[in-house]
Amino acid sequence: MKKIIIADHHPITRKGITELIKGKTDYSIIGKVSRGGELQKALQKDNADLLILELDMPEINGFSALRNLRDQYPHTRIVIFSSHPEEIYALRSIKSGAAGYIPKTSTSKVFLNALERISKGGIFLNKELTEAFNTESTGESSMIGRYKKLSAREIEVLNLLSSGKRNKEIASLLDINEKTVSTYKTRLLKKLRVDNLAELINQARMFQMA
Repeated sequence: MKKIIIADHHPITRKGITELIKGKTDYSIIGKVSRGGELQKALQKDNADLLILELDMPEINGFSALRNLRDQYPHTRIVIFSSHPEEIYALRSIKSGAAGYIPKTSTSKVFLNALERISKGGIFLNKELTEAFNTESTGESSMIGRYKKLSAREIEVLNLLSSGKRNKEIASLLDINEKTVSTYKTRLLKKLRVDNLAELINQARMFQMA
């Protein structure tokens, strides 16, 4: 039986996952947490086989936290369950140590199939995402192509900018200085081929709604 920890700051999400898994003899939920500090305690207490994780949970520093969790608990397979756009976050999640990325728009069948695949040692990215990256629209000059070239930290900075965060707030959240944030903004403008911050944010938001 695979032991599972659910880490999400939304009570309804935690309850929904619990209801989906309830009755499945292959799984046992050993912990449900809503913050990064609680997650560390839960992982230290029990040897979880699977961690279902929302990257935007409080006290979780995005991809940096994901990489740290992978290093600290190498035997725990991490499943990202998120509302972020897959084209930006899914492949980066895998690269940062996750075993799968399940969007919160997925059906219960897709969720359970993904969980089964990951619990058996596989990697999960949904069919639509895989097909999207095989089309001509994913060339290096396309929007998706440009996003694929961003680093994990650049994606984090872009997401925070898009949510209205200022340089000082971003610096505090990512534990970097404001000058470094400005450097990342300059890189984003260049890599995404836009001329100003407003255009950068608008493009990011449009892409997330696609």
